[in-house]
Parts: sequence; C-alpha cells; structure tokens
Amino acid sequence: MQSTQIPRYARNDNQVPKTQMRIFAPAAGNFGLPGVFLLSMNTTKGRVLVAMSGGIDSSVAAVLLHEQGYEVVGMTMKTWDYASAGGSKKETGCCSLDSINDARQIAVELGFPHYIIDIRDEFGDFVISNFTDEYLAGRTPNPCVLCNTHIKWDALLRRADQLGCEFIATGHYAQVHHENGRYVISKGVDENKDQSYALWGVSQESLSRTLFPLGAMRKTEIYDEARRRGFTELVNKPESYEICFIPDNDYRGFLKRRVPGLEERVAGGQFVLRDGTVVGTHAGYPFYTIGQRKGLGVALGFPVYVTAIHPETNQVVLGNYEDLASTATVVGKLNMGKFASLEGRGLVPSTTKVRYNHDGAPAFLEQVGDKIRVYFEEPVHAITPGQAAVFYDGQDVLGGGWIERHVIGELPLPVELAAG
Repeated sequence: MQSTQIPRYARNDNQVPKTQMRIFAPAAGNFGLPGVFLLSMNTTKGRVLVAMSGGIDSSVAAVLLHEQGYEVVGMTMKTWDYASAGGSKKETGCCSLDSINDARQIAVELGFPHYIIDIRDEFGDFVISNFTDEYLAGRTPNPCVLCNTHIKWDALLRRADQLGCEFIATGHYAQVHHENGRYVISKGVDENKDQSYALWGVSQESLSRTLFPLGAMRKTEIYDEARRRGFTELVNKPESYEICFIPDNDYRGFLKRRVPGLEERVAGGQFVLRDGTVVGTHAGYPFYTIGQRKGLGVALGFPVYVTAIHPETNQVVLGNYEDLASTATVVGKLNMGKFASLEGRGLVPSTTKVRYNHDGAPAFLEQVGDKIRVYFEEPVHAITPGQAAVFYDGQDVLGGGWIERHVIGELPLPVELAAG
C-alpha cells in the first residue's frame, strides 16, 4: 500500500472547483504560503488562523468565528502518514485524506482560505521518538499533550505570523482568560468533554493569542449548530479517540515495527511480586503499563495488576489493587499557569488529575526548585510515570508537569500535614 502523498503546502482559493486543489511549492522565507497578504482586512475582530482537523468540533469553531466577524484562515496539519508505518487498519482521523478534504470543504462553502501543512518530519522527530523512548524507559507516554505543547501550537503560531493572523484557534473544549498578568486555562463548560488536561503545557505567549470558541458550549450545542447550518455529514461522522499515529490502537505492534529486533530483545522477562518472587514470564517490559490487568496470562488466585516496571532488569512487578495505591508523587518539567511559581507559597491546596480520564483528587502541592511534590489526601491508584499531572484551583489550571515517580511511603510528609 502506497503512502498518501501530501504536498508540503497546499491552498484552496475558493474559486477553484471543489474537485480540484491548487498546489503551491514552498517558497523560501514565506513558508510556501502564496498571496497571504491579499486576504481581506474588512473585519471587525481581526484575522484568526483556525486549526481544522475535518471533525465537527474544529469545523464548528471555524464557522462560529467566521460568523462572529473574524477573518478566518483555515489550516490542516498533516502530522502522520500511517500507511508508511504498517498496521492493520485504514488511516483514519485527523491525518486522513478524507479528513483533510472535509476541512477544505467547509472553507470552500464559507469562502475563506484553507491551507494544508506537512509537519510529519517535526512530528516524527519529536512526538513519535519520545513515544518510543518513553516505553523503552519503562514509562507510559502521553503523545497528545506533547504534541499540543511542542508541535501544534508552535506550528500554528509560526504560520499565523506569516499569514498576518493576530490569533490562532482550535476546537478544544477549554477556556482561557487573563488574570493578574497571567493567561489562565479553565475547564470547558461541558465537563464530560473538557480538554484542559491536555493543554497544561501551552506557553503563556501562545495562550495570549489563543481562542477557544467552543469552551463555553456543550457538545449537544455543537451538534445543534452543525445541523442548523446543514452540515449533516459532520453530525454523522464518527469521532476518533485513538492516538492519531496508531489508529488500530495497537501500540505494541507499533513499537515492534518502530524498533527492529525489540520483540526478540525483551522477550522472556520475569513477572515478579513485590518481594521478588518470580511468578511467570512476559513478552517484554515495554508492552505493559502501570495498572494493567488484562492480557497478563498469570493466574495467582486473585486479580493481579502491573504495579511497577523495571526496564534495567526487564522485570514487571505484579500485585493486588491496593498495591497500586500511592499517597504522593513527584512531578517535573513544569509549566505553570495561574501563577508563575508556587515556591514560597507553602502547601497549596488543589485538585490534581493524574491521567486524562481521572476525576481528580484533593491534594496539597509543594514546589521545591523545578519540581512539585504532590501529597494526596487519600491514596490514588495507578499513578503512572510518563503521564501528566495537572493541578487545578477550582476550574482554573494552576499548572502541570510530567509524573517522574509515584511514591508509596517513600516521601516524608511535610510537618504541617504530618501534624494533622
């Protein structure tokens, strides 16, 4: 199967028939975006570059901004060519040719420009390399957070500058406001769809130019807006939840294809209990995650879970559910939101989420240098190194970082908490 060929930059001019697309080669110094300063300036709110994946959320975001008086420029990012990496499922989601064409169709119908940019090289060099490296280090990565932080916003802002756009916008369910000299991300109104957890790493500079048109809306309203405008195909289009470069959701198969000889190198490792007792063999430590219960192939007479991974010995530690409980964690590589730092503030109360689908748990934060120690009021299960921890003050994001280790009785409580 041949990989989808996407030109480095492509643009529609809206006068081009819908079955055609005018292709432009990149030009030195202007990112290959021709005629960008011929766009109309007759708008009341300024020019905004909208990231359009071809799904209902980003499409409705573009439509709403267009109707609110912004001069909209659409942009679709090609981050990954799945066909070139193998796999058992047809390319779907935001990187597929169908999705790119769906995004372009919205732009054509509403009469605003649309560009396609190919960022597969930078995406692969950073996000996918990190994804692979993290599993090989015994951690469980979160590529979507990493992509937002280091790839998508950076790519959008660089192109926005070339296009003369004051703002960028996405279809995320989140909000941003300015408070005490800081740009603060808040949860979206629809907490079932809230995506603030995935945005903790976006910089202050980026947030100062970011719009989230859907943040104050519920998903049902998005469907209503699409129906009202006759975009029935968007309403009926299934949403994609898998990692964009692993549409078959088989990350183990992806790692095997990505790292030649990996399967043979790590096969035959030991399953052990906390006391070191060997209870079986496994396929290799990169193929397991903290909290995993299914697919272990070990029967001990009680439900067992992966509680720790030791890449240096190729051992995977098993235990019961309570063995997953931790009262503290250490978080590094911070990006602070509501406050520039928590140092000097003592113990800061928060609700801390340790994974995307976690409801959050009451905790106290203590910043020590470039790390934050998180002390939970009650034990939290399956805290996983490599995932993000995001700290909330009510609806606002205080900041976030990457979980470096979970702590079971290792981190002494501060005097204030120990006394309580």
